[in-house]
Amino acid sequence: MAAMAALQTSMTSLSLSSNSFLGQRLLPPTLYPVPANLTAKPCLIVVKLKRWERKECKPNSLPVLHKMHVKVGDTVKVISGHEKGKTGEITKIYKHNSTVIVKDINLKTKHMKSREEGEPGQIIKVEGAIHSSNVMLYSKEKDVASRVGHKILENGQRVRYLIKTGEIVDNVENWKKLKEEKRKTEVAATSA
Repeated sequence: MAAMAALQTSMTSLSLSSNSFLGQRLLPPTLYPVPANLTAKPCLIVVKLKRWERKECKPNSLPVLHKMHVKVGDTVKVISGHEKGKTGEITKIYKHNSTVIVKDINLKTKHMKSREEGEPGQIIKVEGAIHSSNVMLYSKEKDVASRVGHKILENGQRVRYLIKTGEIVDNVENWKKLKEEKRKTEVAATSA
C-alpha cells in the first residue's frame, strides 16, 4: 500500500503539458535541420550472403545479376578444377554469383537426417555449383570446346554460336525441347 502511494506522488510531481514530453519541450518538425545530401544518389548496398564474402546489391537490395555466356540446356566442358575435362549439360544457373550446376559433375556427399520417426537417415550425392568461368561451351559433333560469339541472323534473331566451329547454339528446336521438359517437371511437381 505504501509503494502505491509513493508511485502516485511521483507521478503527480511530473508536470506534463501539451508542448512537453516528460519534462522536455518538443520542437515543431519545421525547425529541424534537413541534411543537404538526401537528394544525392544513394550508396550501393552490400548484402552479406556468407561470413567471408559480400555481394553487390542494387539500391532496392536485390542482388546484381551478372550476364553469363551459358544458359540452361547447354552442353559444356569443365576446363579447370578437379573435374577438368568432363562434359555435361547445365541444369541450373545462379546469376547472382555466376555459378552453374552441371548434371552428374562435381558431386558432393550430403548426410541427411531422418525426417520422421522410424525412417533411417541416408547419404545422398548432390551436384555442387561450378563457377561459370570454369566451363566452356562444347560441340558434341566436332568434340571441341569453344568460346561463344553473338551474331544476328537474316530474320533479325540474335543467336549465340561457337567461334571455333561456327555452330549455332541457340536453335528453336533446343528451346522447344527445354520448354517441354520444364512443363513436365512442373506437372510432376504439382501432382506429387
